[in-house]
Amino acid sequence: MTDDPASGVAAGRLLAATRKRVVEVVADLEEELLAIAESTAASPDDEHDAEGSTVGFERARVGGLLARARQELDDLDAAQRRLAAGTYRRCVECGGDIGAARLEALPGTTRCVTCATKG
Repeated sequence: MTDDPASGVAAGRLLAATRKRVVEVVADLEEELLAIAESTAASPDDEHDAEGSTVGFERARVGGLLARARQELDDLDAAQRRLAAGTYRRCVECGGDIGAARLEALPGTTRCVTCATKG
């Protein structure tokens, strides 16, 4: 990205583009979870799949990915509110600047690298 992702306009574009991508991921994962449910509706034995991993494992895997994607959407929505409030590039822990590279990599982040690595 050539624009500073911490600047208002560029940050807004980055957040919107990232949110659009994550919305698509959520929709795909919801479809995949529905397909898994439909595939096991006819057979009560959902623990074995001749193709490989258990259906229960796949359901848990997709469910976990879906939960993470939904959390990312929540984080992006919160980031958009921080952008509107003028606090987008400020760390919620120390108040310091969240670097442009970090914001580009993790647009929904709330902490600077130093605070994030503290645990």
